[in-house]
Amino acid sequence: MKNQIEKSKEFVELHQSGNCFVMPNPWDIGSARLLAQLGFKAIASTGAGFAFSRGSSDLSINVRDMLPHLAELSMATDLPLSADLQNGFGDSADDVAQTILAVAKTGIVGGSIEDASGNADNPIYDIELAAERILSAAAAAKTLGFKFMLTARAENYLYGKPDIGDTIRRLQAYQEAGADVLFAPGIQSKHDIQAILQNIDKPLNVIMGFNGIQLSVSELQELGVTRISLGGSLARAAYGAFLRAATEVQSAGTFNYATEAVSAKELNGIFASY
Repeated sequence: MKNQIEKSKEFVELHQSGNCFVMPNPWDIGSARLLAQLGFKAIASTGAGFAFSRGSSDLSINVRDMLPHLAELSMATDLPLSADLQNGFGDSADDVAQTILAVAKTGIVGGSIEDASGNADNPIYDIELAAERILSAAAAAKTLGFKFMLTARAENYLYGKPDIGDTIRRLQAYQEAGADVLFAPGIQSKHDIQAILQNIDKPLNVIMGFNGIQLSVSELQELGVTRISLGGSLARAAYGAFLRAATEVQSAGTFNYATEAVSAKELNGIFASY
């Protein structure tokens, strides 16, 4: 099994200029190992997928829940793992720093901090506080014994504020604060992606697998995107297949879903190698 430093070096190399890679999001050990078997080079946790696996909503997960989950995913494969750290599990800059120090002990080599507050009355942190939070996260990351790839997320588009100008200003502020990767989930066009890339100097992560913009890996690479994540979409696809199968049995009394199910032999063969 590769150690954290080895995984960190591999993860940093994936972000080199001109490279473009997909970083899919498993939600448990089994899904992580299946993604490794398929040849992906890195993976990221999904707060939503993990919450769904526990029968909970995304907003209910706290850092105490997340730590053992990240440790499991880190040990599941030799792939570098980046973590969905939501808002850093706290409002203050110090809260975010403490979260970085805590999660780094699980074996992850990167993580994302978003500027969504979780407060319905003020869903996005003011830019000054948001940048201060990234500055604190970056300072904490620098104390670790390996390179921790810090991703800063501008959440405007997910909270009904599709303001590309403000999103760019936020990403620039987070870049100056020390983020290694920038991310604006929910952007809806090639034009927005191009506008962001023209105004930042760090690698850009985009998310695919959601309703709205659907671009291929080759199209995103041509635009200059470095990293593509899938969020909770793989988990939702898996649960969608589960619900369709169970609904067929309950409603129609038939079992046609089994024709599309992966065989036990195939899964046993994959998991036996671990």
